[in-house]
Amino acid sequence: MKKTCFALIVLLFTISSFAQNDAKAKFQKNKYELAISYYKKSDFKNALDLFSVASKIRPENELGQESIKKVDTLKSILRKDIISKAVGIWKMTGDKPVWAVKDNVSKSCPTDQFVEITETQIVFYEQDKKTLTKKNIKTEELVYYNKDKSDSLFSAIILSDGTIWNCNIDDNGNVLHVINIAKQTENGIEKINTENPEHFYVKV
Repeated sequence: MKKTCFALIVLLFTISSFAQNDAKAKFQKNKYELAISYYKKSDFKNALDLFSVASKIRPENELGQESIKKVDTLKSILRKDIISKAVGIWKMTGDKPVWAVKDNVSKSCPTDQFVEITETQIVFYEQDKKTLTKKNIKTEELVYYNKDKSDSLFSAIILSDGTIWNCNIDDNGNVLHVINIAKQTENGIEKINTENPEHFYVKV
């Protein structure tokens, strides 16, 4: 009797495992095919998100491996697009959207803060409002954060102090929004989930 019960339990567990695996396979295939449809329509951001999901469901199978390749390809495409919009000089307006307040930066501040972005570097500097004298604050190499090759982060950069900033530019290419999403420490990556430091810039 005990052997029969044990065999029944094993059988039920096996059936349950097959059902779960089958559901995973269908879910992965659905996400992959949806990603392909977005890719064909050149909607690369949505395609990247979906390929990222598909790659994580079963990274070892054929669809998982193909999804990871597509993630890598799409990251390169989207990075070229955002850097083409980012190259230039940007003036900081504060930690809130430009439309949210009339004047984000205090008028009493004697300097304006700027960043100059090239395809390889980010130069932070301030400029005296009266004399227009510029003072270099720091220069950073432009390094994309890419620890997890299957994630959908394509515009996150990591600075020399370990802070990781996700960057977005509006459709008109006039407003740059950066938000601190994590920091790399000796103990690994510490994500920031609440009260994330952020800055807004306008192109000049």
